Amino acid sequence: MVDAFLQYLDMGGYAAFVWPAYGLSAAGLIGILVLTLRTLKARQKEFDALKALRRGDSERN
Repeated sequence: MVDAFLQYLDMGGYAAFVWPAYGLSAAGLIGILVLTLRTLKARQKEFDALKALRRGDSERN
């Protein structure tokens, strides 16, 4: 059982190429997620400010 797991981790001798590729891919995807969430938060604040501005305008009319 342990030998099969170690053999899997070895990836047929290509572990030195496969695991860093997985790591870089995961880091890239996490980075994209963080940037997306930051942008969403900023756009949500902007949208809320625009809604508040519009509400203020409609109360004057």
